[in-house]
Amino acid sequence: MKGMVFAAGLGTRLRPLTDDRPKALVELGGIPMLERVLLRMKDCGIEEVVVNVHHFAEKVKAFLREHGCFGMDIRVSDESGMLLDTGGGLAAAAHMLRGNEPILLHNADIYTDVDFREMERCHSASEADATLMVAHRVTSRYLLFDEDMRMQGWTDVRDGSVRPEGTDASGLVQLAFGGVHVISTSLLDDLCRYGRNKGKTVFSITGYYIDACRRMAIKGWCQPEDTSWHDIGTPDKLRRAEEDVRK
Repeated sequence: MKGMVFAAGLGTRLRPLTDDRPKALVELGGIPMLERVLLRMKDCGIEEVVVNVHHFAEKVKAFLREHGCFGMDIRVSDESGMLLDTGGGLAAAAHMLRGNEPILLHNADIYTDVDFREMERCHSASEADATLMVAHRVTSRYLLFDEDMRMQGWTDVRDGSVRPEGTDASGLVQLAFGGVHVISTSLLDDLCRYGRNKGKTVFSITGYYIDACRRMAIKGWCQPEDTSWHDIGTPDKLRRAEEDVRK
């Protein structure tokens, strides 16, 4: 399995912590988030990783050099000229990720101790194009799954909107996406075609999943109940994660 860390975000919700550093280098328990994610990947046997950069890009590159890329083969996808969002960022890095191995995608602002190897085993066994880590968690926007855990759409419970258009949400399970996913090369190729056909270089991977779920096998993998998960995207959420990792 290869890996990609989405580390290019602006981290505006984490200000003032991100006034002088990228979100990926904000520390949790004294350890930068990027380091935590990379070492978790390494522990799971991942050796080849792409890290995309934009906000304070040179600081991320310097951090990787100073740590000898943690003994991994790390390539940088530089988005300094334009922030491409997650879908566009993955498409831009696709040439670095080609091959027959599944690819683990991980947001730099997500802390979790789930077993990525188990997630990959489930992904490969199901022959899915993508496997998304999901959970029964309260949020405002949910992915929608059928009884076979195949994604059927998306909903925003604040206004009741549902996508794709015409989706009947009754009977579908609402699950929150956890910012960790495993994809196959089949999906990587389709995502690149999607961007070209739409004439887009900047687009969200969630938006792609919504548009692609009727033609691609996009499945959900429920985060085990005995594992931790935190989005450290705001100071309050970071404090809650700090409390958890200190236990």
